Amino acid sequence: MRTLLIIIALLGSYFITPTAQAAKQGIAVDYLLGSDDIQGVRLAYRPYATQLTEIKWLGNLDVYWEVSVNFWEVGAQNRHETNYAMAISPVFSKQFATIANKYPLRWEFGIGVSLVDDTRFAGKDIGSHYQFEDRFGLATDFGDNMNQSIALRYMHYSNGGLNDRNPGVDFLNVSYAVYF
Repeated sequence: MRTLLIIIALLGSYFITPTAQAAKQGIAVDYLLGSDDIQGVRLAYRPYATQLTEIKWLGNLDVYWEVSVNFWEVGAQNRHETNYAMAISPVFSKQFATIANKYPLRWEFGIGVSLVDDTRFAGKDIGSHYQFEDRFGLATDFGDNMNQSIALRYMHYSNGGLNDRNPGVDFLNVSYAVYF
């Protein structure tokens, strides 16, 4: 667990350099509705965004990095469980349509790594503190200078079969982000 924290800290330290600070940054707040009646909140920081132009068959592909903290809860008020996760993920995004000739509609996907506090949660043994954070969704920008976005995503946390116990945890995610 300590090793993953060190790796996340080292990767994250890149994003506080002057070069990364000059890039478009953002913060996001997400509501998570998961399998087994799990609910949660996800707070994210997007320290760096760029565009890949070298992929001929895809055209321009937007990429942003996201560092997040997740708070998950399940159960009735007097008998509930809480779990926490930290994650870092590259997210790839591509505009495929425009809404009302103004708002870009994009698909996005990403696979990152996460560290989950408790391996036993919501009646499951997820097998490992180390999990992958997968996402696939739709997002659109709005507001002055298109500096805000909303997204609807499917998110999946699992250890990718690195452990015999791998039931995974699935979420429907609604996100609001603002860029500065």
